[in-house]
Amino acid sequence: MSSSHMKRLAMPRSWPLTRKTDIWISRPRPSGHPLERCMAMGVVLRDVIGVAKSMREAKRALATRKIRVDGRVTTDIRRGVGVMDVLSVGDDHYRCVLDKNGKLRYASISAKEAGHKLCRIDGKTTIKGGVTQLNLHDGRNILVDDANKYNTMDTLVLDVESQKIEGHHKFEAGANCYLIGGSHTGGTAAMNEYLVKRSSKDNEVLFEDFGTIVDHVFVIGDAILPLDEVNA
Repeated sequence: MSSSHMKRLAMPRSWPLTRKTDIWISRPRPSGHPLERCMAMGVVLRDVIGVAKSMREAKRALATRKIRVDGRVTTDIRRGVGVMDVLSVGDDHYRCVLDKNGKLRYASISAKEAGHKLCRIDGKTTIKGGVTQLNLHDGRNILVDDANKYNTMDTLVLDVESQKIEGHHKFEAGANCYLIGGSHTGGTAAMNEYLVKRSSKDNEVLFEDFGTIVDHVFVIGDAILPLDEVNA
């Protein structure tokens, strides 16, 4: 079998799908999202949202060019739709989040909420001409003029229509954070302290009652996520 598919028994635990109904499941194309934090577009349309009964119907829906991810039309049935992505199917909008069981959920949101997206800065690089490039958690890159304004692990608020930065949440003590990994996945908590390890171990973020590795932390500030819906 080609790498476009994988066995259901081997799929990530975060995928909210049954394992033994079929043998194969579509694998999302490589993207900025790790495999456990995204699902293929066709699988989302057919098995999660339920707007298609088969992959053939999902392809037809995509061919209408009325399906968008982060405001951009997509026709790729294997495009990964991952954490914080905004999926629009006609006039219906969804945001991908993780629930408290660590499962990917595509929660219904309003058109106003679908107008913005949170993106974590996973890295900063300097490119030709001394311009600073921010590398975001979903695989995209953004060029900025002020190199010192944004730091790794900060979160940008992007306007979906223009793809421009309209807000910024700093990674610092007191920041409201959303957990996207570990035993507290799907919850929110205020950061107490950031511990940088002088070894090969992952850096840690400490909260009031627990700690976790830095990759599991996503600063959301005062942003409202549809967590009540998926954790009900």
